[in-house]
Amino acid sequence: MRNLIYAINVSLDGVCEHTKFMPNEDTFEYSTDLVRGADTFVYGRKTYELMVPYWPDIAKNPTEDKIENDFAQAFISVNKMVVISRSLDSAEGKNTEIARGDLRDTILKLKQEEGKYILTGGIDIPTQLSELGLIDEYQFVVHPIVVGEGRRLLEGISTLPLKLVGSNIFKSGSVVLRYVKK
Repeated sequence: MRNLIYAINVSLDGVCEHTKFMPNEDTFEYSTDLVRGADTFVYGRKTYELMVPYWPDIAKNPTEDKIENDFAQAFISVNKMVVISRSLDSAEGKNTEIARGDLRDTILKLKQEEGKYILTGGIDIPTQLSELGLIDEYQFVVHPIVVGEGRRLLEGISTLPLKLVGSNIFKSGSVVLRYVKK
C-alpha cells in the first residue's frame, strides 16, 4: 500500500498561507525532490487552482530562476493529479481527474494502486484526511518567521499524536520536521 504524505510550508506560529512568506532556495530544492518522489497529487480545489496553471505555465515558458523551473518540471511530471471538489466543473491536464465521491474511499483506492507515494498539500483536504487517519507521514517545513495572522496548520483537530522520524536544518534557518502517526 502506498503512503500518503502531507507536506506544507508553515511559519513558527503555524500559519500556512503562501502569501504570508515565501520558500527560500534550500526549501524549494527540498520540495522539488519531494515532488520528484511522488507520482500522484491529491489537492482540494483551492490548492489546485493555486498550483495550476501557474506551474504548468512556467514549465512551458521557463523563467530565469532555475529553482522555479526545476520545480515546474517536477510538478508536470506527476502521473496523476486528483482534485477533491464538488464545485469544480473541469480541470486542466490529461492526467487530472476530479473526485466528487467519498473522500475516504477515494484515498483508499489511490493507496491500493501501484506506484510511488501520494503527496497532498493545502489546508482543508489534508485536515480532513488527518481526521480520517489516512495520512501516513507529515512533512512540515517550518520557516523562521512569525506572521501573526492567517490560516493555521490543522485547525480544528483536537488531538493528533505524532512521532518525529526525521529533521533537517537548512542554512536559511528553516527546518523540515518529518512525523508519522503514533
